Amino acid sequence: MIAKISAPQKPIRATINLPASKSLSNRALIIRALSGRDFEPDSYRVENLSAAEDTKILLNAIQSTDKTIDVGAAGTAMRFLTAYFSVSEAGKILTGTERMKQRPIAPLVDALKSLGADIEYLENEGFPPIKIKGKKITTNEVDVDGTISSQFLSALLMIAPILENGVKIKIKGNLVSKPYAEMTVALMKHFGVSVSWRENTIEIPNQKYVQQFYKVEPDWSAAAFWYSVVALSKDAEITLNGLQKNSQQGDSVLPELMKQFGVETEFLNSGIKLRQSSIVNRQSSIKIDFTNFPDLAQSLTVIAAALDLQIQFSGIENLKLKETDRIAALQTELKKFGKEFVKQGDYYTLKGQYKKSEQTIETYNDHRMVMAFAPLALVCGNITIQNPETVKKSYPGFWEDLIKSDLMITPGK
Repeated sequence: MIAKISAPQKPIRATINLPASKSLSNRALIIRALSGRDFEPDSYRVENLSAAEDTKILLNAIQSTDKTIDVGAAGTAMRFLTAYFSVSEAGKILTGTERMKQRPIAPLVDALKSLGADIEYLENEGFPPIKIKGKKITTNEVDVDGTISSQFLSALLMIAPILENGVKIKIKGNLVSKPYAEMTVALMKHFGVSVSWRENTIEIPNQKYVQQFYKVEPDWSAAAFWYSVVALSKDAEITLNGLQKNSQQGDSVLPELMKQFGVETEFLNSGIKLRQSSIVNRQSSIKIDFTNFPDLAQSLTVIAAALDLQIQFSGIENLKLKETDRIAALQTELKKFGKEFVKQGDYYTLKGQYKKSEQTIETYNDHRMVMAFAPLALVCGNITIQNPETVKKSYPGFWEDLIKSDLMITPGK
């Protein structure tokens, strides 16, 4: 499938209801399952649960009685379920797409096995698929590598309260995407669990999750696309309902980051309003370390390329381990517009002058590649996107919302 996107002939004015955060939804579902309660509507009610494919996969896996669970391309589900099934009674096999089988899970498996979990690799050492035999865990100290994915730490954190002796976790190396681990801790505290986090050591005693109502926030990661629309349009004003200034989500740094790209954020009682603020300063280099919010890197790289901005982007090496090698994907697709995304020492920069042209973008089955490149239609006039359906992974209503903003979408095969 393809989708051709054409720029509107009038100023963009739109009000959008963003999807719920799948990061918060997935954590809330695991915590609810670990509580031992059922899934009746009034028991641990989670309102505004994400409709993302990843969240549906996780929920179905928790409720499934099948021995083999295929999580597809859902990395969060793979990591969280590995820990969850390690402390459950049911034996499970976790598998996924071919790309999932290339994404490392050894740091989490090693940590769980050091606690006493029974896990074995079924194909390649260190990678899915894995066979898990749930058992009682009594060991209460563990080291976890924080340099690859904060999801390994989050997976351990959520099961910690139900372990007989609790757990002391020592984080080895610099923790990437730290706000996501902090999000996990904040959500655990919402559900009544006490957590002590001092420097690189986290201690959680044995305790029970407390039944609480929880409403999931809209997704700040999805807002990145709309910031792109405003940054790349001649005249756009977008209202995004429900976003909060004091959010648990790491990607809520967008308002501050996007000032450098000429986008102003006004916080309203009901959400935020985006509009262009000024001419972007092209004389100085924009320096951003994405270590704590890597999901924003693709959108901001594409914006910088289209505006011919000077950048120094760091903290993105882990993008090579995502749904695709996102750095290689950016490099390949930006070349179509005359831009090179190259590594210089500890950071990446852009070279070459942006060439406006109507291109077809390969998206490598990566939802964020779709959303990062779609706004280029506002600069080029038309952009064709391969595999547009991949947005269902995080933003199922993406194309409908695009139409609301008067961009024309022509589907094709």
